[in-house]
Amino acid sequence: MAVIFDMKNYRFSFNVWGMLLFLAIMLPNLIWFFVPASNDILRSDSVTPNIDMIASICQVLMAAALCVIINQKSKKISFSLLTVSTIICCLLYYASWIFYYIGAVNVIVILGLTILPCLAFLFFALDRRNFFALVFASVFTILHLIYSLVNHIV
Repeated sequence: MAVIFDMKNYRFSFNVWGMLLFLAIMLPNLIWFFVPASNDILRSDSVTPNIDMIASICQVLMAAALCVIINQKSKKISFSLLTVSTIICCLLYYASWIFYYIGAVNVIVILGLTILPCLAFLFFALDRRNFFALVFASVFTILHLIYSLVNHIV
């Protein structure tokens, strides 16, 4: 596998696919913000505010890296295993939101809402060979999982 971190391979440019993925993941969150679910445990106060703040910073940096940093050595978007995995994670993430809204709030649904979008970002960053997005997505994934475990599962 070719090295994904060689500074000369990166340039700043708009990545429409990165933006579309980020918007696709954020759409259910936007709906949730305006239309609460009947058993909406996600609106409870967080007991991990410091972790949440760092996770939010990583999420913004990840989104920026996905949308404006391009590895020139990455291939054109195609139906590779990583691209298909990204799409499957998005679809399962949407299914998790559907289960959440119909009231089937359990550990599997919460983990689906937590892990699946993170995996979609990780798979996309790997497919695009975007080291910067991969680092921020990895840290965000760990912190987002800690938040969910501490606030909604344990």
